[in-house]
Amino acid sequence: MPHRPAVLIMQPALGLLTPFLETAYRVFRLWEGPPVEAQADIEAVVVIGEAPLDTAVLEHLPNLKLIACFTSGYDGIDLDWCAARGVPVTHAPAVNHEDVADHALGLMLAARRQIVMGDRTVKAGDWRMESRLMTPSMRGQRIGIVGLGLIGEAVARRVEILGCEVAWWGPRDKTTAWPRAANLLDLARNSNVLVVACRADATNRGLISAEVLQALGPNGLLVNVSRGQVVDEDALIAALKTGALGQAALDVFETEPTDAARWADVPNTVLTPHTAGATTEAVQGMLGLLMRNLAAAMADEPLVTPVVRVI
Repeated sequence: MPHRPAVLIMQPALGLLTPFLETAYRVFRLWEGPPVEAQADIEAVVVIGEAPLDTAVLEHLPNLKLIACFTSGYDGIDLDWCAARGVPVTHAPAVNHEDVADHALGLMLAARRQIVMGDRTVKAGDWRMESRLMTPSMRGQRIGIVGLGLIGEAVARRVEILGCEVAWWGPRDKTTAWPRAANLLDLARNSNVLVVACRADATNRGLISAEVLQALGPNGLLVNVSRGQVVDEDALIAALKTGALGQAALDVFETEPTDAARWADVPNTVLTPHTAGATTEAVQGMLGLLMRNLAAAMADEPLVTPVVRVI
């Protein structure tokens, strides 16, 4: 029987990949116990990008050829550690950004047009013809986008169709159809809605601070489809409770799954369980890239979508 390379799945959330991977590989799952007897056989690990990478486990894999990130984001992976050991990293870029942008728009509309509240009103039997729910129009809303990558650009295109004005800010300038604010505070101050769509890394933890939320103001809406740690979550909750911030619509949280009790008495929120990029089509695209990158690594061929380390 021909030799089958071994791979290690690091997080239980990726357990559903097992039958696909087993078509070509011997598969081990870390949560079932460290694969002590197979440590020398494992040539690749499969990870979720937002989960902190357990490098202590990897130190015991002498023939590791690849860290294969199933998702587009890879903020949980210590690229310096990987580079020092000569272990390449792959990910799944440009697969789900349109879906994430759709979800961001959905969160925006759900919050601004009070769609969730309307649903609850009807189901609770509280619909009264004499007290119609009034909400602001999206037309003319000023949308500020933090991070104008693929997701940010896709959001900008969508809200323009609604008649919104678009501006953006990011640490590096680029040529775009939309104006770049001088800084993040200016963007927040001049926006009705602030959409966080930037890549998360060690440099921007807590980027959306109490000061930024104060600048967005009591009529402002914060939408986050980036990573939870980009927002100072304690400051966000405090701002919502005091009315310093008008609304928040979130798909990502500082700790996931987030504690429901943490949000029980927080007003004016629309919350979803990190599902912005979780469409059938996007997951199929991620799986395809994962399998192609694994095959390339095992054959010592060029990787399909390597993470390029920015120094």
